[in-house]
Amino acid sequence: MTHPWNEMELMVVVASRLLEDGRLVVVGTGGPCAATMLAQKTHAPRLIAMFEAGGVGPVLEALPISVGDSRTWHRGLSTGSMAETMSALARGQVDYCFLGGAQIDPYGNLNSTLIGSDYHRPKVRFPGSGGANDLASHAWRTLVITPQDARRFVEHLVFSTSPGYLHGKGAREAAGLPPGTGPYKVVTQLAVYGFDEDTCRMRVESLHPGVTLDDVRAATGFELLVAPDLGQTPAPSDEELRILREEVDPDRLFIGR
Repeated sequence: MTHPWNEMELMVVVASRLLEDGRLVVVGTGGPCAATMLAQKTHAPRLIAMFEAGGVGPVLEALPISVGDSRTWHRGLSTGSMAETMSALARGQVDYCFLGGAQIDPYGNLNSTLIGSDYHRPKVRFPGSGGANDLASHAWRTLVITPQDARRFVEHLVFSTSPGYLHGKGAREAAGLPPGTGPYKVVTQLAVYGFDEDTCRMRVESLHPGVTLDDVRAATGFELLVAPDLGQTPAPSDEELRILREEVDPDRLFIGR
Protein backbone atom coordinates (compact mmCIF):
# COMPACT_ATOMS: atom_id res chain seq x y z
CA MET A 1 0.00 0.00 0.00
CA THR A 2 1.35 3.43 -0.95
CA HIS A 3 0.79 6.53 1.17
CA PRO A 4 1.32 10.27 0.57
CA TRP A 5 4.02 10.25 3.28
CA ASN A 6 7.25 8.39 3.93
CA GLU A 7 8.15 6.46 7.08
CA MET A 8 10.14 9.26 8.68
CA GLU A 9 7.34 11.76 8.09
CA LEU A 10 4.86 9.36 9.68
CA MET A 11 7.03 8.81 12.76
CA VAL A 12 7.63 12.54 13.23
CA VAL A 13 3.93 13.38 12.96
CA VAL A 14 2.89 10.62 15.36
CA ALA A 15 5.58 11.57 17.89
CA SER A 16 4.61 15.24 17.74
CA ARG A 17 1.07 14.40 18.83
CA LEU A 18 2.37 12.87 22.06
CA LEU A 19 3.84 16.17 23.26
CA GLU A 20 1.58 18.32 25.42
CA ASP A 21 1.37 22.07 25.53
CA GLY A 22 3.27 23.75 28.35
CA ARG A 23 5.61 20.81 28.97
CA LEU A 24 9.42 20.74 28.94
CA VAL A 25 11.07 18.28 26.56
CA VAL A 26 14.76 17.53 26.09
CA VAL A 27 15.41 16.85 22.43
CA GLY A 28 18.26 15.88 20.18
CA THR A 29 18.61 16.46 16.48
CA GLY A 30 16.72 14.80 13.64
CA GLY A 31 13.30 13.28 14.15
CA PRO A 32 12.86 14.36 17.81
CA CYS A 33 13.58 18.01 17.03
CA ALA A 34 11.31 17.91 13.97
CA ALA A 35 8.54 16.41 16.11
CA THR A 36 8.98 19.13 18.73
CA MET A 37 8.89 21.90 16.14
CA LEU A 38 5.79 20.39 14.53
CA ALA A 39 4.05 20.20 17.91
CA GLN A 40 4.89 23.85 18.60
CA LYS A 41 3.44 24.89 15.25
CA THR A 42 0.23 22.89 15.69
CA HIS A 43 -1.28 21.99 19.07
CA ALA A 44 1.46 22.91 21.59
CA PRO A 45 2.66 26.50 21.06
CA ARG A 46 3.93 26.75 24.67
CA LEU A 47 5.95 23.53 24.53
CA ILE A 48 9.49 24.29 25.74
CA ALA A 49 12.46 22.59 24.11
CA MET A 50 15.67 22.06 26.06
CA PHE A 51 18.93 20.89 24.49
CA GLU A 52 21.73 18.90 26.07
CA ALA A 53 24.29 21.65 25.49
CA GLY A 54 22.21 24.12 27.52
CA GLY A 55 19.78 25.95 25.25
CA VAL A 56 16.32 26.38 26.80
CA GLY A 57 13.21 27.54 24.99
CA PRO A 58 14.70 28.76 21.70
CA VAL A 59 12.53 29.97 18.86
CA LEU A 60 13.22 27.14 16.42
CA GLU A 61 13.04 28.79 13.03
CA ALA A 62 15.24 26.13 11.42
CA LEU A 63 16.26 22.60 12.37
CA PRO A 64 19.53 22.51 14.36
CA ILE A 65 22.14 20.07 13.07
CA SER A 66 23.56 19.39 16.56
CA VAL A 67 22.59 19.93 20.20
CA GLY A 68 25.25 22.66 20.33
CA ASP A 69 24.13 24.42 17.15
CA SER A 70 23.69 28.18 17.71
CA ARG A 71 20.06 27.77 16.64
CA THR A 72 19.39 25.93 19.92
CA TRP A 73 19.88 29.27 21.73
CA HIS A 74 18.17 31.57 19.21
CA ARG A 75 15.88 33.97 21.12
CA GLY A 76 15.73 31.40 23.91
CA LEU A 77 14.59 31.68 27.51
CA SER A 78 18.08 31.00 28.81
CA THR A 79 21.57 30.01 27.78
CA GLY A 80 23.09 27.42 30.07
CA SER A 81 25.36 24.44 29.91
CA MET A 82 25.23 20.67 29.83
CA ALA A 83 25.62 20.64 33.62
CA GLU A 84 22.50 22.77 33.99
CA THR A 85 20.50 20.52 31.68
CA MET A 86 21.52 17.47 33.68
CA SER A 87 20.76 19.30 36.93
CA ALA A 88 17.25 20.08 35.67
CA LEU A 89 16.80 16.38 34.97
CA ALA A 90 17.97 15.38 38.43
CA ARG A 91 15.59 17.94 40.00
CA GLY A 92 12.64 16.36 38.20
CA GLN A 93 11.93 19.36 35.99
CA VAL A 94 11.96 17.52 32.63
CA ASP A 95 8.61 16.13 31.51
CA TYR A 96 9.72 14.36 28.33
CA CYS A 97 12.89 13.27 26.60
CA PHE A 98 13.53 11.58 23.27
CA LEU A 99 15.91 8.66 22.86
CA GLY A 100 16.84 6.10 20.24
CA GLY A 101 19.27 3.24 19.95
CA ALA A 102 20.55 0.25 18.06
CA GLN A 103 18.48 -2.16 20.20
CA ILE A 104 15.48 -2.02 22.51
CA ASP A 105 14.19 -4.87 24.68
CA PRO A 106 10.68 -5.69 26.02
CA TYR A 107 11.16 -3.41 29.04
CA GLY A 108 12.32 -0.39 27.06
CA ASN A 109 16.00 -0.73 27.94
CA LEU A 110 18.21 0.69 25.19
CA ASN A 111 21.57 -0.21 23.69
CA SER A 112 23.41 2.59 21.91
CA THR A 113 26.92 1.31 22.68
CA LEU A 114 27.88 -1.74 20.62
CA ILE A 115 26.96 -4.91 18.76
CA GLY A 116 29.08 -8.00 19.45
CA SER A 117 30.20 -10.15 22.35
CA ASP A 118 33.59 -8.50 22.94
CA TYR A 119 33.36 -4.99 24.40
CA HIS A 120 36.91 -4.12 23.35
CA ARG A 121 36.53 -5.50 19.82
CA PRO A 122 32.86 -5.26 18.94
CA LYS A 123 31.42 -5.91 15.49
CA VAL A 124 30.01 -2.36 15.54
CA ARG A 125 30.65 0.42 18.04
CA PHE A 126 28.06 3.19 18.40
CA PRO A 127 28.43 6.62 20.06
CA GLY A 128 27.52 5.30 23.51
CA SER A 129 25.48 7.01 26.17
CA GLY A 130 26.33 10.68 25.94
CA GLY A 131 23.51 12.06 28.04
CA ALA A 132 21.11 9.23 27.20
CA ASN A 133 21.51 7.37 30.49
CA ASP A 134 20.82 10.56 32.45
CA LEU A 135 17.75 11.27 30.35
CA ALA A 136 16.38 7.74 30.66
CA SER A 137 17.06 7.74 34.39
CA HIS A 138 15.50 11.06 35.38
CA ALA A 139 13.00 12.37 32.80
CA TRP A 140 9.42 11.65 33.79
CA ARG A 141 8.53 10.18 30.43
CA THR A 142 10.89 8.77 27.82
CA LEU A 143 9.81 8.72 24.19
CA VAL A 144 11.64 6.51 21.69
CA ILE A 145 11.60 7.02 17.92
CA THR A 146 13.22 4.14 16.07
CA PRO A 147 12.90 2.04 12.93
CA GLN A 148 11.57 -1.39 13.78
CA ASP A 149 12.85 -4.82 12.79
CA ALA A 150 13.64 -8.04 14.62
CA ARG A 151 17.33 -7.09 14.93
CA ARG A 152 16.47 -3.93 16.85
CA PHE A 153 13.56 -5.26 18.93
CA VAL A 154 15.33 -8.02 20.85
CA GLU A 155 14.65 -10.17 23.90
CA HIS A 156 18.08 -9.41 25.43
CA LEU A 157 20.40 -6.47 24.77
CA VAL A 158 24.05 -7.16 24.10
CA PHE A 159 24.82 -4.01 26.14
CA SER A 160 22.48 -1.97 28.32
CA THR A 161 23.23 1.72 27.82
CA SER A 162 20.07 3.41 29.09
CA PRO A 163 17.54 2.03 31.58
CA GLY A 164 13.94 1.34 30.79
CA TYR A 165 12.00 -0.71 33.29
CA LEU A 166 15.11 -2.91 33.72
CA HIS A 167 13.66 -6.40 34.33
CA GLY A 168 10.08 -5.54 35.31
CA LYS A 169 7.77 -3.70 37.65
CA GLY A 170 9.51 -2.12 40.61
CA ALA A 171 13.00 -2.71 39.24
CA ARG A 172 13.70 0.96 38.50
CA GLU A 173 12.78 1.99 42.01
CA ALA A 174 14.80 -0.85 43.52
CA ALA A 175 17.82 0.39 41.56
CA GLY A 176 17.42 3.87 43.04
CA LEU A 177 15.79 5.61 40.08
CA PRO A 178 13.03 8.15 40.76
CA PRO A 179 9.59 6.56 41.20
CA GLY A 180 7.15 7.33 38.40
CA THR A 181 9.78 7.81 35.71
CA GLY A 182 10.49 5.54 32.75
CA PRO A 183 9.58 4.67 29.16
CA TYR A 184 6.29 6.09 27.97
CA LYS A 185 5.81 5.43 24.25
CA VAL A 186 7.79 3.90 21.40
CA VAL A 187 7.07 5.14 17.87
CA THR A 188 8.18 3.14 14.83
CA GLN A 189 7.24 3.01 11.17
CA LEU A 190 4.72 0.28 12.04
CA ALA A 191 2.98 1.19 15.28
CA VAL A 192 2.85 3.03 18.59
CA TYR A 193 3.78 1.04 21.71
CA GLY A 194 3.19 1.63 25.39
CA PHE A 195 4.04 -0.44 28.45
CA ASP A 196 1.77 -2.78 30.38
CA GLU A 197 1.07 -1.45 33.86
CA ASP A 198 1.35 -4.84 35.58
CA THR A 199 4.44 -6.26 33.85
CA CYS A 200 6.11 -3.12 32.39
CA ARG A 201 6.55 -5.05 29.12
CA MET A 202 6.08 -3.35 25.79
CA ARG A 203 2.68 -3.67 24.17
CA VAL A 204 1.33 -2.49 20.84
CA GLU A 205 -1.37 0.14 21.30
CA SER A 206 -1.96 1.50 17.82
CA LEU A 207 -1.24 0.15 14.34
CA HIS A 208 -0.31 2.60 11.61
CA PRO A 209 -2.46 2.75 8.46
CA GLY A 210 -2.10 -0.41 6.37
CA VAL A 211 -0.16 -2.32 9.07
CA THR A 212 -1.36 -5.61 10.57
CA LEU A 213 -0.51 -7.38 13.81
CA ASP A 214 1.29 -10.02 11.76
CA ASP A 215 3.51 -7.30 10.28
CA VAL A 216 4.37 -6.04 13.75
CA ARG A 217 5.07 -9.49 15.18
CA ALA A 218 7.31 -10.36 12.23
CA ALA A 219 9.41 -7.27 13.01
CA THR A 220 9.70 -8.00 16.74
CA GLY A 221 12.22 -10.40 18.30
CA PHE A 222 10.24 -11.04 21.48
CA GLU A 223 6.71 -11.86 22.57
CA LEU A 224 4.73 -8.68 22.15
CA LEU A 225 1.74 -7.82 24.30
CA VAL A 226 -1.33 -6.32 22.65
CA ALA A 227 -3.49 -3.67 24.29
CA PRO A 228 -7.12 -4.76 24.78
CA ASP A 229 -8.29 -1.60 23.02
CA LEU A 230 -5.86 -1.84 20.10
CA GLY A 231 -6.54 1.03 17.72
CA GLN A 232 -5.38 2.48 14.44
CA THR A 233 -3.08 5.47 14.32
CA PRO A 234 -4.81 8.46 12.68
CA ALA A 235 -3.13 9.21 9.38
CA PRO A 236 -1.07 12.40 9.08
CA SER A 237 -3.31 15.24 8.02
CA ASP A 238 -2.64 17.38 4.98
CA GLU A 239 -1.93 20.34 7.28
CA GLU A 240 0.53 18.40 9.45
CA LEU A 241 2.41 17.27 6.33
CA ARG A 242 2.38 20.79 4.87
CA ILE A 243 3.83 22.34 8.02
CA LEU A 244 6.40 19.56 8.37
CA ARG A 245 7.56 19.87 4.76
CA GLU A 246 7.35 23.65 4.30
CA GLU A 247 8.10 25.09 7.73
CA VAL A 248 9.91 22.46 9.82
CA ASP A 249 12.21 20.69 7.34
CA PRO A 250 11.91 22.36 3.93
CA ASP A 251 15.39 21.14 2.95
CA ARG A 252 14.36 17.55 3.80
CA LEU A 253 17.46 17.06 5.93
CA PHE A 254 15.71 14.46 8.04
CA ILE A 255 12.27 13.71 6.60
CA GLY A 256 13.93 12.93 3.29
CA ARG A 257 15.75 9.95 4.78
